[in-house]
Amino acid sequence: MTPEQIVYWNQELREKSPLEITRWAIDHSNGRAIVSTNFRPYEAVILHLCVRVQPRIPVLWVDHGYNRPATYKHAEALKKLLNLNLVAYLPKITPAHRDAVFGALPSPQDEPALKEFSALMKLEPFQRGMRELAPAVWITALRKVQNPHRAGLDVITQDDNFGSLKVSPVFHCTDADMDAYLAEHGLPNEWDYFDPAKADEKRECGLHAAWGGKAVPAPQPLTGAPA
Repeated sequence: MTPEQIVYWNQELREKSPLEITRWAIDHSNGRAIVSTNFRPYEAVILHLCVRVQPRIPVLWVDHGYNRPATYKHAEALKKLLNLNLVAYLPKITPAHRDAVFGALPSPQDEPALKEFSALMKLEPFQRGMRELAPAVWITALRKVQNPHRAGLDVITQDDNFGSLKVSPVFHCTDADMDAYLAEHGLPNEWDYFDPAKADEKRECGLHAAWGGKAVPAPQPLTGAPA
């Protein structure tokens, strides 16, 4: 999609409902739409919207292994409630291995260590998942109220990190809007979520920031025949 088309569709979709935007995204995916999740607060909204339109849409989840028990229980509950087609990707090393080699989780003040953690435990498995699922449209739960970086985005953006069209149907929703949707559809929420790759809500883990596309080296093609 050209930059001009993205501007046009952002204007067209500005007053549409999240469900209408979700339908638009899936209709424009040529059968290659996915939705990503981390099961943070309000994720039930975007997951419910997507399965209303495409019940078996692939749900990409990076389980970095550091989620709190409540988040894992919430993930299992939503998987069962919404019959999610959950496709989980794990880091190439376990949390125990990572902790033994690198030590405790980085503090919010240690930006280089946070980026290293994110690249190893979150970005690499996410990039692997995006390569394997190869979506034309990537549906996210990004909202402009979440942090200053996201406030500068829009419903539709071209994602250069993963080469897909990124669509955020709830981009303009407030917390009150999200609470109302949860109540209307009897959906659970989860408030004990913590992402060690972000450390605080004002920071980006790299999935939606330009630096994330360069944080993990591209896989090298195999050369020659095996011995």
